[in-house]
Amino acid sequence: MAKKKNILVFPCGSEIALEVYRSVKNSTHFNLIGASSVDDHGKFVFENYVGGLPFITAPEFIPAIKKVVADNAIDAIYPAMDAVIEILKKNENEIGCKVIASDVETTQICLSKTKTYKALGGTVKIPRILSAYKLLQVGDSAFPIFAKPDIGYGSRGAKKITSVEDLKAHMDQYPSCILSEFLPGKEYTVDCFTASDGELLFAAARERSRIMNGISVNTKPVKENAEEFEDFAKKINGAIKFRGAWFYQVKRNADGELTLLEVASRFGGSSSLFRAQGINFALMSLFDAFGIPVSILRNDYDVEMDRALDNKYKLSLKYGEVFVDFDDCVYLEKQFVNDALMAFLYRCINNGIKVTLLSRHDDEKLGKLDDLLGKLRIRQVFDRIIHLDPSQKKIDFIDNTDSIFIDDSFAERKAVADKFHIPVFSLDMVEAL
Repeated sequence: MAKKKNILVFPCGSEIALEVYRSVKNSTHFNLIGASSVDDHGKFVFENYVGGLPFITAPEFIPAIKKVVADNAIDAIYPAMDAVIEILKKNENEIGCKVIASDVETTQICLSKTKTYKALGGTVKIPRILSAYKLLQVGDSAFPIFAKPDIGYGSRGAKKITSVEDLKAHMDQYPSCILSEFLPGKEYTVDCFTASDGELLFAAARERSRIMNGISVNTKPVKENAEEFEDFAKKINGAIKFRGAWFYQVKRNADGELTLLEVASRFGGSSSLFRAQGINFALMSLFDAFGIPVSILRNDYDVEMDRALDNKYKLSLKYGEVFVDFDDCVYLEKQFVNDALMAFLYRCINNGIKVTLLSRHDDEKLGKLDDLLGKLRIRQVFDRIIHLDPSQKKIDFIDNTDSIFIDDSFAERKAVADKFHIPVFSLDMVEAL
């Protein structure tokens, strides 16, 4: 098997970076290394992490990133923020490795809505741009309108303006914002992929059903008018030179026409909706960048994605053995295996940590423990199975203090903690492990 290529993801705490991680972490072709200027969530996610890089606006940023590339034998950088894409792509030759993005001209066009509208004004429908001076002259009858920054993302500075007073206040805060007609229709993101030869291989719309901080946190594919969205994508792809994943956003105007909001030369953070159907934008972009042919295989089933904050933990804890209960812990009611707990136990196995089942399971009332372990196909997970009589105490069978104890019973956990002074965990705490 060929040696894995090292991919530096920067900044590794952004939503885009986290999707790169989810998309590529199990790849047999690529090894991920995260890097950031500020320690954030990426430090908790990427197993290989480089922190403390200068900000991209600092003169020492390029020399610093060059050193990271050299020290870690980086084959490519996957930029994970719009402004970062432009900086890295512009300095690609000096940095000394591939930058996974479209060319410099495309990244600069997509970074600015003014440049985007200029490039595509005769190709697709763009919003009507309004003059602040004229709006102030006309008065409140000219509203509502929409204001947004020329360069920006995440809905920062984007707002529906409903009056002259509202406009003045917004212009004081964002003097260089773009003012445009208000588009009353639904908002869509169309996720696209263009191969190295310029062919548009994929374009599919998803509705931005619920948005938080500019991120689509509930989204589902749009089945209706698929050809309309694809035709819009082909027109953009014909006017701007893309490579790899990219997306555009549109809303319908008062006449029901698709009208462009913006274009980005990267994949969307919620494009993982389509990854659930087989379209892995991050991995396809990496394959394409290294000359590996890419084709599309999309599963035909309905999918809806809803996003929420996720938790990652780092504990200052080392142990060589896990003692874990069976009933209402490994084995839940309705004869279910606790898959979240089992995932943790398999991580222990991967790390050479001993796993001991410690249970007072009542064979007469609940069925024989050994039979249940066989039926559930989990007997081999455990290095030891200590089956106590109902009258026996678990604390009398813990023979290794280099360990942790997992049990649903508070009384059991307290007894173990008081006697052995080892960490004890309830089921809700397992995610921290």
